[in-house]
Amino acid sequence: MSNKLLVFLAGLLLLTALGSYVYYRRTVAQVPVDAWSLVPDDAVLVLATRDHPTLVRHLRETQLWDNLAALPYFQQVEENAQLLDSLTNSRHNLLRFLGRKTVLASVHITGPGSFDLLYQVPLNTVREYRQVRAAAEALARHPRFRVSSRTYQGHVLTAVQERGNGSGVTYFNYRNHLIISSNPGLIEKVIARIGHPGQASVAADFRNIDYLQLREVDATLLVNYRQLPPFLDVFFRPELRPSAQVLTGLGRNGLLEVQLAGNKLLMNGFTNPETARDALHQRVHGQAAQRLGMAEVVSLRTAVLMHLGVEQPGSLRTGRPLAAPDSATASALDSLGRQFTQEAALCYLAAPSPRQAPARLVLVRCQNPTRVATLLGQLRRARGSSPAFERVGPYQIHSLGLPEVPARLLGPMFGGFPAAGAVAQVGHYVAFADDPAALRPWLQDVAAGNVWTRSPTQVAFLQETQPLARFSLFLDTQNSWNVLLRGLREERRAGLLRNETLFKRFPQVTLQLVPAEVEEGPAGQYFTQILLRRPAATVATQTGSLTRETSGLRFPTPLTSPPVLVSVANARTPGILAQDSAYVLHYITPEGIIAWSDTLNGPLVGPVRRLALGGSQGFLVATPSRVYHYDVQGRAAPHFPLNLPDSVQASSLVTSGADGRQPARLLVGGGGGNFFLFDTNGNALPGWQPKRLDFAPAAPPHYLTIGGSDVLVVLLENGYIFAFDRAGGTYPGFPISVGARLHTAAFVEAGPTLQRSRLTVVTQQGERVQFNLSGYILNRNRLSTWTRGTTFRIIPDQLQRSYVVARQDPTGQLTIFDAAGRRLLTRHFLTADEKPVQFFDYGSGRRLVAITDPGPQQVYLFDAKGQLLNNQTFPSTVGGVQATYDVGANAWQLYHVQGRQLKRVLVPNDGRLPVAAPLR
Repeated sequence: MSNKLLVFLAGLLLLTALGSYVYYRRTVAQVPVDAWSLVPDDAVLVLATRDHPTLVRHLRETQLWDNLAALPYFQQVEENAQLLDSLTNSRHNLLRFLGRKTVLASVHITGPGSFDLLYQVPLNTVREYRQVRAAAEALARHPRFRVSSRTYQGHVLTAVQERGNGSGVTYFNYRNHLIISSNPGLIEKVIARIGHPGQASVAADFRNIDYLQLREVDATLLVNYRQLPPFLDVFFRPELRPSAQVLTGLGRNGLLEVQLAGNKLLMNGFTNPETARDALHQRVHGQAAQRLGMAEVVSLRTAVLMHLGVEQPGSLRTGRPLAAPDSATASALDSLGRQFTQEAALCYLAAPSPRQAPARLVLVRCQNPTRVATLLGQLRRARGSSPAFERVGPYQIHSLGLPEVPARLLGPMFGGFPAAGAVAQVGHYVAFADDPAALRPWLQDVAAGNVWTRSPTQVAFLQETQPLARFSLFLDTQNSWNVLLRGLREERRAGLLRNETLFKRFPQVTLQLVPAEVEEGPAGQYFTQILLRRPAATVATQTGSLTRETSGLRFPTPLTSPPVLVSVANARTPGILAQDSAYVLHYITPEGIIAWSDTLNGPLVGPVRRLALGGSQGFLVATPSRVYHYDVQGRAAPHFPLNLPDSVQASSLVTSGADGRQPARLLVGGGGGNFFLFDTNGNALPGWQPKRLDFAPAAPPHYLTIGGSDVLVVLLENGYIFAFDRAGGTYPGFPISVGARLHTAAFVEAGPTLQRSRLTVVTQQGERVQFNLSGYILNRNRLSTWTRGTTFRIIPDQLQRSYVVARQDPTGQLTIFDAAGRRLLTRHFLTADEKPVQFFDYGSGRRLVAITDPGPQQVYLFDAKGQLLNNQTFPSTVGGVQATYDVGANAWQLYHVQGRQLKRVLVPNDGRLPVAAPLR
């Protein structure tokens, strides 16, 4: 071949390549990739995000970020991102790389009992493409990973696998669009869609909607309802599938906007109705949505409520109804079914343990209660059932004697009820259950008023939901915990247990489908709302004006206990514990959110104690008949609560520390001079059942651990002081007498030995007495004169490092002395009752004395010089406040209670006016 021919062919090839490149740049590359068109049709959920820095910020504000960051999956992602940063010597972490890209994550069922995720991330610049390539090359050089490539239908697939366990991801680049999954089969499905262009995308029904353009939207969520039942089969037992299919009978797919705000996660959007023949939507189409009228009979122990608001509940039946055994039964059932109207629901009550099946009820509204009672009687007589009934309060429980009565009346969604089923009537509502035992707790709650319409927390939740809906699913994540554990497949339980905190982050969850007011044609869309809510109220933000007024954190009922501050790692402000008049204990996070609440069986006794059990810090609280222990997530410790004997009415509680070798001990004052000693496993220790003393205690005892030995110091009002060992024996040198009556606890300076451990008390004759635990009085001096009716109390600071002494006269005069005996301040009050005094010492002269006057309900704050701070008082309806010192602001942060409000006020130390500060 001549050289001229070779040159001609080479030029022709060059022109062809150049033309192809120009065609690609001008024609193909300029057409943006529709990421939705690449998602395989079998996607169950598709989440689209764009502004990732804002999304992370909102996740932090709702406290979801900490829960997500604790999941093994997210920890692995974070570790891999850090590894890539170190290998590529780059500071462009994953969050910066994602930036404001539109990223899609879809969920797919990939096998029996398994699912996987598919990610799509656009590469907007050459630099980002080079970052991906550099990361792959760095991983190929790392001995921990193996990187390989293969070609599939003309596309190069790269697999990154970790040596040893085979886990990894597969990805390929399609027109600067990175597609990633841990399942290669999903990648191959994407390539199959690329090879067949023109297929309708999973979002074709919503092609004109882009919620991500709205400023307040954090993400969008596409839901394929037709794929939900098999997806739920991955997690739950098959017998729960009929309930899940109710939702799929109403809609086929939906698109929702996702908003994270404060104490809730809100999703709003639209659902396209199911068009399949004989689907639930077709049977209820045209019927107006109904209210949740049965909230007046829904128990507070409800775990799950599936509510259908339709004008004719009988239309829920599908297919051929179950045949009645005889004509009399058929007539009674037919007449009974025509009485039902407006709403029907399937309700599961909370179960005490996963091993016990939850009580299951079918609730349905009737238009004529008297007529329904008659028809139920006819049905019982037709079945030959006994006329006997069981009474619970004003209500009656009857047997039915016919299986599947709810299914015969309302359709297969309400199936599975045996012939031993029971029925009860409450006003306009009829309840069917598996047996009488399932109806008893529900009827007891209804009779006692423990229902949704009587609960301020539940009413506030219902006010945020849609008032009219065709379908509503209500889930209480705390009540449903054991129900879900029982319903899960065995291999999925461990995963739920590991993620308990995340699951319970939002205790109140609802999903609602609301039809249009006028449904034109068979395909009218449903407005859809999913709400995940945490009962909380946040304080008003500071406006900048120096004002003391703030709306505070409002509770349903007045608070009865002073706030207790709880230190939280990596938080500038503490958490707070407080109890209200309904005996509900609330924990408020440093961000001002009520993280959890629990109802105790009585008022708190004594202060809240910090105690670590099971390797985690927690709170120990006591009521007159029980002792509770909670961790920071509100979970009860094993063996708790401890039920005190009926003869014990606790008046005080002190505890030893847990040393890792034996459980912590709890010393309970049982009123008068009786003391009981238990450990946290519930064992009663000998010698303390009870330990009886002749006089009443002057104050709660002190539980000390000196040189590995327990020392329990009890001060009696007659001036005698005892020191007992764990077995109830008296230490040598005790009891000792201080020679006068006592009205106060001791200030403790614990040392390594009994001899070097010192305690200081002040008698009611104004003498300060110091003694050690060997039983020797070391020092005695007069602090002040005294008169009849004068009381003296030692007030330690918040860390038990120093103290002041409060002297109160019956004339209303209160005097405070410091530890050196110097008079710090004197104040005359109009009222003569005892004034709670608190002392806060943060070093460097930053001292604060808080005096609460219970009569006018005011708190007086005095600085280290004995001057009234800012010459102002603060309201307080409980017997105390809490205060911390903000060094940066040179101000005190005061936490005080006013009725139903918990407030925080910033009180400057330089004479400026206090500033209302939000609780976060």
